[in-house]
Amino acid sequence: MVDFLIYDLKVAVLIAVFYMFYRLMLARETFHRVNRIVLLLTAVASYVLPLGVITIHETMTVQRTAHVAVGAWQAEAAVEQPTMSLWQIVLPILFIIGVALTLSHTLWSLFRIIRLIKHSEQHLQADGTIICVTGNAVLSPFSWMHYIVMNRSDYETNDAAILAHERGHIRLHHSWDLLLVDTLTALQWFNPAMWMLRSDLRAIHEYEADGAVLSQGINARQYQYLLITKAAGIGGYSLVNGISHSTLKNRINMMLHTKSSRRSLLKLLALIPIVAVALAVNAEKVVDVRYDGPQKQITKKGRKNTTIKMGDNRTVLQVVETDETKAETPEAPTAEGTFEPVQGDVFDVVEEMPQYPGGAQALLEFLNQNVQYPEEAEKAGIQGRVIATFVVEKDGSVSNARVVKSVDPMLDAEALRVINAMPKWKPGKQNGELVRVKYTVPLSFRFDGVREAREDHICEEDGSIVEMDVEMEKSRVVRPLFIVDGQIMDGKKVYSINPKTIERFYMQDGQEAVEKYGEKAKEGVVIITLKKS
Repeated sequence: MVDFLIYDLKVAVLIAVFYMFYRLMLARETFHRVNRIVLLLTAVASYVLPLGVITIHETMTVQRTAHVAVGAWQAEAAVEQPTMSLWQIVLPILFIIGVALTLSHTLWSLFRIIRLIKHSEQHLQADGTIICVTGNAVLSPFSWMHYIVMNRSDYETNDAAILAHERGHIRLHHSWDLLLVDTLTALQWFNPAMWMLRSDLRAIHEYEADGAVLSQGINARQYQYLLITKAAGIGGYSLVNGISHSTLKNRINMMLHTKSSRRSLLKLLALIPIVAVALAVNAEKVVDVRYDGPQKQITKKGRKNTTIKMGDNRTVLQVVETDETKAETPEAPTAEGTFEPVQGDVFDVVEEMPQYPGGAQALLEFLNQNVQYPEEAEKAGIQGRVIATFVVEKDGSVSNARVVKSVDPMLDAEALRVINAMPKWKPGKQNGELVRVKYTVPLSFRFDGVREAREDHICEEDGSIVEMDVEMEKSRVVRPLFIVDGQIMDGKKVYSINPKTIERFYMQDGQEAVEKYGEKAKEGVVIITLKKS
């Protein structure tokens, strides 16, 4: 929804720019047909232009190992998705309320028009129009589609100017203009420029209908007097064309206005740079990544493009596989250590990545609650970080789970068990279509709680922790800040806690911990939640 609001704001800016052009360049000209077309195109083009994205391609060659880096980025990015802020919730609600109210007003007006026509006395005319006579004595004449609605007095008077005016609206299909613009206005209810455009379009309809009257040789002064006498409101029907006092002065002035020179049409050329700037602002940079280095090539027809959108800088990373050749699908080690290719068209990254039900936080909670430390691995003091991949199918199911970074067969097997037990995900999409997407997730196997001092020195009695880096085969002693049930605790006291009473245990390090807890947390924070007695 937030993406749609951003799109709608772009539409609002374009409408304001185009409408400003119309007011400055064309509003005072007598090219009523041209002005009508300009306003209609302004409304439609403002919705279309933000969807037309020009891509600027740039080729980047990287080593084959960069493909693995993209997958790793995918996993970290998926886990660290930000939560929705208050404005991301409030603004969509306000927008939907505004759209609903505006559309309701339009639909109510349409309902009243249809009801009035249905209950009127109808007279079919030779030109196909239908005159609807109502009992409302104060109702001014108006037209809707091929209907002309008037009170009995006007019908019996049979004034040629009134009929010519309303037939002009019908012949020029003004009712369709009103339906289109009123519908688009509902999505731009917050935009003053859209409401002014709507008002000006109605005025142009009246100018065109007035021109249709005068073209039949009707005396201009008598017709202007008729407009003044009929300028009472038309009853609040927002979707109809009729004689109204709101534009009366402008209409009379336009009848007396000198016809514009055709050279004035050259002003339309100013639209070209406006459209060009709109497209340029909405352009995206596309980086075509081509992998370098020896790799086996197999022949495969077709093309598959993978796109990553990188924030507001409009940069897109696009992995391109050519029509003639395609890099062989990377092999992934299974839990048993053998290699099997990932079958089918599986994407690493797509426009809409798969999502675990409830989001990234729910995924972390699922892993924390379902991972069971193998008893033999715990006795042997085996711990580490297992990295596994799996495929989120088009129906959201999880398949083809593989371990790409092994720690121990027991931990690997447990990681695959938990992954295969996941509920269905929200599947990924590429170009609006459901696709199979490979997903990478790390599972850390650490001892729950603070254990006794062992040969591997996981915890010392003074509250310090020996942090071991399995990959680098080195360790360092850190003295983190301990927080138990929200209270800062001394490391020695924490050491005396019975591990069986601990419900949750996790560490936080880095600048974020310092900003939250001060310099005393410079070596990290250990947050412990005890089970409720």
